Amino acid sequence: MVEQAVTARDEILARLRTALADDPPSVPVPRGYRRADDRCDLVAVLVDRLEDYRAAVHHGIDALPGLLATVDRLAVPTDVPAGWLAGYAGQVCRDAPPLSPAELDTTDAVLTGCAVAIADTGTIVLDAGATQGRRALTLVPDRHICVVRADQVVGLLPEALARLDARSPLTWISGPSATSDIELDRVEGVHGPRRLEVVLA
Repeated sequence: MVEQAVTARDEILARLRTALADDPPSVPVPRGYRRADDRCDLVAVLVDRLEDYRAAVHHGIDALPGLLATVDRLAVPTDVPAGWLAGYAGQVCRDAPPLSPAELDTTDAVLTGCAVAIADTGTIVLDAGATQGRRALTLVPDRHICVVRADQVVGLLPEALARLDARSPLTWISGPSATSDIELDRVEGVHGPRRLEVVLA
């Protein structure tokens, strides 16, 4: 007979079951979470949260040409809409075949869409779906320009989860990449793009 290895998780769960068997909870835990947002202007809430996170917000797809005019080398997913690149004179680096980390590092910015944006938390979620590309595409370049359509904005996390497939590689973005040391000095660009620019279409 072969003994199965016990993981730390198994051991913790076994201890919890033992402890609860002696004194089971007598009061049910309420699960009455809000699942829908009734605020009238979710886009305004999203903008407020994004700006609080130090992301730059631009209104209207017509803001794209001006943003891209400052970019010499632009990384894009293979299915980026042609209209997003209208008038762009720089070098377009399509991710097909997949760009290497070194190639991505030489680009000035990446342009993608998103799967959903959560107004309440100011979070943009990418799921490697249409107009988003693979995860490395949005993590290596120093600047991420992300187009968010108004119909992709939801109020609360449960609404976003209902639109996502948990089996997809999800990237959750709440402002530019940043971390703080023990003295709370903020350092940006450590784990991803230092600059996040959101274009609300």
